Amino acid sequence: MILGIHHATFLTADVVRARAFYEEVLGLRLDTQRPAMSFDGVWYDITPGQQIHLMCLPSPETGLARPTHGGRDRHVAFAVAELGAVIENLEKAGIAYTLSQSGRRALFCRDPDQNALEFIES
Repeated sequence: MILGIHHATFLTADVVRARAFYEEVLGLRLDTQRPAMSFDGVWYDITPGQQIHLMCLPSPETGLARPTHGGRDRHVAFAVAELGAVIENLEKAGIAYTLSQSGRRALFCRDPDQNALEFIES
């Protein structure tokens, strides 16, 4: 029986660029307790028992056309307390986003490697 999601993994071509997005724009904190792996990457704690793992590995999808609206692509959805704060950070960083087409208080954006992310106000 599934108890929850332990972590979501995203491939990145440039860890420094990805870290700037995840740390400076999204405000995530690096988990320094994770052991080194055979490739570059980082872990972020979201909540106790939930993490994001960035792996610096070649993407098998390089050059693949992605829909503009991340809701029409595979994505991971994150609950946030205040959607306005996410919007403010994205706009300050010049990162494009689209609002949920369902009318929910949610938006979609892409990280520097074109991974789709959803943020839902809860």
